[in-house]
Amino acid sequence: MAQSEKTVVIEQIGSPIRREASQRQTLIGLGLNKIRRQSTLVDTPAVRGMIDKVRHLVRVVDAK
Repeated sequence: MAQSEKTVVIEQIGSPIRREASQRQTLIGLGLNKIRRQSTLVDTPAVRGMIDKVRHLVRVVDAK
């Protein structure tokens, strides 16, 4: 990851239990699988789309 790339830190705040399988897989794709776990990712349109898909299960902690 280059220094000039923007990053976003997300935290899982909701459980994927009783959710669609695609939402569970999206959480895994974001590097999350347990509540309160955080993941730092490069801020790209694809990552933003994944965050939007599970916005009820995650929160953005920090966007740099």
